[in-house]
Amino acid sequence: MSKKYADVAQFLVIYIKEAHPAEDWPMRVNKRLKFIKDPTNQLERFQVATTCVSDLKISIPCLIDDMTNGTAAAYKGHPDRLYVVGKDGKIAYHGAPGPMGFKPANLEMALRLELVKIGAIEADRTTD
Repeated sequence: MSKKYADVAQFLVIYIKEAHPAEDWPMRVNKRLKFIKDPTNQLERFQVATTCVSDLKISIPCLIDDMTNGTAAAYKGHPDRLYVVGKDGKIAYHGAPGPMGFKPANLEMALRLELVKIGAIEADRTTD
């Protein structure tokens, strides 16, 4: 049985500053969206992130940016991005702003190259 990427790589969601808070820039085009107030402290951000993970049925572990938005600033994570960070801590892939900039094939190629580089998979190996 061959391994899947989750067997050799860690996947994370980082919840950052609310992109469309109710008091600033609510997205009214989607009737299903909840209007979320922009959290003013870490507990509120945690509560909003927890609701997001639950409502969207996200099964990937979720980390939460701090109130200074350090992760969002460092990774230019707004509105949302896909990244591959190598075992050495260096960025191996930096996707364009999403969701329109999401290119799953490019992300997979960068992930495969990184996994080959560290010896986690063979260069010619395919996944399920």
